[in-house]
Amino acid sequence: MSDLTAAPAGRHAITTPSLTPGTRAATALAVLVAQVGLAIPAVLNGLFQQDLHTTSAQLTWISDAFLVPVTLLELSFGALGDLFGRKRLLIGGSLLMAVGELISVLTPSAGTSNTAAIATLWTGQALTGIGAAVLFPTSLAMVAAGTHTAKDRARGIAVWSAALSSGGFVSPLLGGLVTKMSWGDDPTATWRWAFVAVFLLALVSAAVAVTAKNSSAPEGRSLDWPGQITVAVSLFALLFAVIQGATSGWSSPWVIGGFVVAVVFFAAFIAAERRSPAPLLRLSLFENRAFAVSSLVTVLGMFAFLGTAYSTSIRLAAIQEFSPLETAIAFVLLQGFALVLMPVTAKTIHSYNPRWALGAGFLLIAAGDFWIATQSATDRSLWPIVAPLVLVGVGFAFALSGVTAVAVNTVPNHLAGMASGTTSQLRDFGFTLGPAVIGAIALSAAASEIQHKLRDSSALQAAMEKFSAGAPPEAVGAVNSGPLGANAVAGNPIQNVAFHALDHAYAIGYVVCGVSALVAAVLAAAGMLGGAARRPLVTEESLND
Repeated sequence: MSDLTAAPAGRHAITTPSLTPGTRAATALAVLVAQVGLAIPAVLNGLFQQDLHTTSAQLTWISDAFLVPVTLLELSFGALGDLFGRKRLLIGGSLLMAVGELISVLTPSAGTSNTAAIATLWTGQALTGIGAAVLFPTSLAMVAAGTHTAKDRARGIAVWSAALSSGGFVSPLLGGLVTKMSWGDDPTATWRWAFVAVFLLALVSAAVAVTAKNSSAPEGRSLDWPGQITVAVSLFALLFAVIQGATSGWSSPWVIGGFVVAVVFFAAFIAAERRSPAPLLRLSLFENRAFAVSSLVTVLGMFAFLGTAYSTSIRLAAIQEFSPLETAIAFVLLQGFALVLMPVTAKTIHSYNPRWALGAGFLLIAAGDFWIATQSATDRSLWPIVAPLVLVGVGFAFALSGVTAVAVNTVPNHLAGMASGTTSQLRDFGFTLGPAVIGAIALSAAASEIQHKLRDSSALQAAMEKFSAGAPPEAVGAVNSGPLGANAVAGNPIQNVAFHALDHAYAIGYVVCGVSALVAAVLAAAGMLGGAARRPLVTEESLND
């Protein structure tokens, strides 16, 4: 097996350390902790709703307060790691996650108004997300920089992918277990223990990162402020418009303005990168067909996966009102297979063209989504969705390793930081779009169905008027906040209507995820990645052909 190509001839030597045991442990733990921080709110949605009296939009933004900064800043931190060394970023990112989780723990009680509580929680999750935005690309770049043969890199990526997915199934188990402990006299405030647990894990990650071996690749890299600012504004505007569309309406000036700003600033980003002597993202990477198609497949596939996870979280925790520990079972099935199947996925991406892992993985995710969509939430058991969740989980195990291998292996070694940052950003952009788009589609559909039922039933209208006049203001506010609030308040006249509307709406969400995964599978398996995906690495010259 040939060695991976290092810097092109005539360039200065680039730091290419071996992947030491300390580095392996530090990178695996860092990405695990980052993924725990990302995934743990999923099993807490029911408790957030009960304790903080969240509206549907506020509940969506608790997860997206973490995901948005991850999506916006990963490319930037990829560049910072290349310039100033990745070890210090690994330590700093872990510590920033710890600070963010501590602020989340200190979220005040909702009281009569939840404004201060939600603002504090959003702030804590946003800081945690910035820390995770450091850890995702930095840890992957350290793996890429420290592996110098295709076999070693395949093994390193498989371990990294397994650690990432392990964080995904550790987090719900952790959240489910620690929320069994009391937090003062309030039985719904136990979600705070979950953030205490992540705080402690982040401190351990910072300590282990001290043992890692540093790496960097500063040649041809700069902070590229025009690129960073324009891409951040573009992505934030797009995500804001998608998330707010379900609440404010798609014709709202704010929503339309968000889409316009996203397009304008994305065009400005392209122009800035073409002019920059040391761009944040080399657009020539996308002239490589394998990398370009891998990027599209990454967004579509990760959108499908996290959209599925989000839909499952809402179905179990907020609609069927399962406990966090019961909800955790679903997430073990969704993400645990990446660890169990690690030897298989490593061998597959090393021995075969990764497009087969991608195609098969996303095909399994699509099959699982279509299957779950047929299972009604009126069956209050977890058993009807166990088998389809297994399909999604096995599919994710292969897809995650495959898409990471294709993206990182199709660029020169000295561009590993840029490629890992781009891949991480695209993956987490898909992750962020999943809850945002599926939440917007499902909540809009459910709200429309509820309004239709109300218009057609004078008896239901009268019952709602009576409820609004006599119920506590916080209960009335929750019911009027949207379908999830109406389903959460026991005894209100439209609770049953809201339950069935949400059941139908999130079935549509599963179908949308299934279609996205199916398109990703077709792109990956149709040969569009071609032979380039199997080559260990492309050369600098091939990017400029």
